[in-house]
Amino acid sequence: MILVTGGTGFVGGHVLRALLDAGKPVRCLVRDPHRAQKLEGLGGELVEGDMTEPETLRGAVEGVESVVHLVAIRQGKRSQFEAVMSRGTRALLDEARRAGVRRFVHMSALGTTEETKDIVPYYGAKWDMEQAVRGSGLPHVIFRPSFVFAPDGGILPTFRKLAKLTPVTPIAGSGEQRLQPIWAEDLAACFVRALDDDGVTNRTLELGGPDVVSWNTLWERLKRALGVRRPSLHVPMALMRANALVTERLPGNIPLTRDLLKMMEVGDNVVTGDDGARALGVSLLPLDEQLRRSA
Repeated sequence: MILVTGGTGFVGGHVLRALLDAGKPVRCLVRDPHRAQKLEGLGGELVEGDMTEPETLRGAVEGVESVVHLVAIRQGKRSQFEAVMSRGTRALLDEARRAGVRRFVHMSALGTTEETKDIVPYYGAKWDMEQAVRGSGLPHVIFRPSFVFAPDGGILPTFRKLAKLTPVTPIAGSGEQRLQPIWAEDLAACFVRALDDDGVTNRTLELGGPDVVSWNTLWERLKRALGVRRPSLHVPMALMRANALVTERLPGNIPLTRDLLKMMEVGDNVVTGDDGARALGVSLLPLDEQLRRSA
C-alpha cells in the first residue's frame, strides 16, 4: 500500500492516476472524504487526516509500505507554512518510522537551497521538509521539480488566458531569467519509478523538462501554439510588486504574489544538479508539445 498526501492537488491528481495505472494500491490522505469522492472513484482508498493534527496521521500509515508526500501550500502566513509543511512533515515522518515504512518519496521545489531558505516562507518550509526527510533515517527520494505544466492546473492555464485575452502580454522584469517546465505526466512517472528504483535511494534529484527557455521565449512559443499575435510588454518588477500587493489579498488561489516575484528574481529556475528524469529513465515531453497539448 502507498500513502499519498496532497492527492487532491494539481500534481497529486496526476501522481495518483499514474500510480493506479501502474497497478499500485493507493491510499489518499484527505481532510474531508466527502469532498474527495473523485479520488475514490479513480480507485484510491481514502483515509481522513490532517497534516496539522499529528494524531490523525497514525491510522493513515498503518500497513503502508511507501509514502508519496506532496502536501504544500503556496500562500499564507509564515505560521501556516510551518504548521502544514514543516511540523506536518515531521509528524508524518515520525508515524512512518513507527509503522515501518520502507520508502518515503518527497516533492520539494527547484530553487530550494540553504541559500534561498530565508527569501520567502515557501522556500523556508520546503528546506525544513527536505532536512526532516534526510534526517529521518528512512530510505527516501527527494524531488525538486521546476514549473509543472498541464492543461488542467498549475500556472499554465493562467498564462494561456493572459495570452488569449489581454491585448498586450505582460512579462515581469526583463524576461531573461530561464525556466525548464516539466510536463505533469512526466513528473508523475518519476514518482512511480522512484518507488522501486534502488539507484536513486537517498538522493535529491532536480527535475526539469528537455527545454530550457527564457520567459520571453516561453511567451513567444505559447502565443505561437495558441495562434495569437499580440505584442509583449516588459513590466518593471516594482510595478509588478505593487500589483501583487493588491491581487494577493483577493480570495482563492492567486497566481501572482510578491513571494512568487521574489522567487523569480532569485535567478534561473533550471536543473543544475542531478538530472532526476535521466536517472530514472523517464522520457520527457518537449516544451512545444506541452504547449500544443494545452492550447
